[in-house]
Amino acid sequence: MTLEILTSDDLRGIRHGFFTRRGGASSGIFEGLNCGFGSTDQSEMVAINRIRVAEAMGVTPSNLQTVFQIHSARAVTLDAPCEGPAPQADAMVTATPGLALAVLAADCQPVLFADREAGVIGAAHAGWKGALDGVLEATLDAMETLGARRGRTAAVIGPTISQRCYEVGPEFFERFRDDDPDSTSFFTHGDGDRMLFDLPGYGLHRLRQGGVGQASWTRHCTYSDPARFYSYRRSVHAREADYGRLISVIRL
Repeated sequence: MTLEILTSDDLRGIRHGFFTRRGGASSGIFEGLNCGFGSTDQSEMVAINRIRVAEAMGVTPSNLQTVFQIHSARAVTLDAPCEGPAPQADAMVTATPGLALAVLAADCQPVLFADREAGVIGAAHAGWKGALDGVLEATLDAMETLGARRGRTAAVIGPTISQRCYEVGPEFFERFRDDDPDSTSFFTHGDGDRMLFDLPGYGLHRLRQGGVGQASWTRHCTYSDPARFYSYRRSVHAREADYGRLISVIRL
């Protein structure tokens, strides 16, 4: 099966892709294009999957760069492939042609950034914690150090969990309310004391408040489409032992 790669017109002119799970070498609960070495999938299969992604993006496997994601607001700047352990961070930026920035997700937001005029790109992994702590703004800050301008930058949120599938408790709601009372608009009532959180809506809000010229979501829900996407929350509800990780990539 060939790889399925979702793209956005907002990033036209910049090579990028939000990869679905289709076309990979993994099997079992990881069936498809699992790119997460942090999973319990066979490392050989994950390596094959990453090689396929690198080939699709027109780079060598060593130029497909990832970070050790820790749900932080840390962004790193790369001008060459990292040697040794991947840095602990949740976003990367570069102005180096041929370097592909990749983030992994399985419900969290993968966000790809580009200022085409400046030739600066970024990629961020933005779960609820990273988004709340400022990883999207940190990515924009790092891009600016390389010559990007926020008003020229386009940011696209890829497949992520949608509001109707993201049930949270009152403590979660209170954490966002205490940070910014206006963020309560991204919650609706669920069953009992439960609420439904609009993660991509919140991400778009933070991007727009951060001054990006264009901000959009591909409108794909990871939880609702098991044939195309991995989902951490769906795996928990199904009582599966683990879950695959989707990869999203951008390069100059």
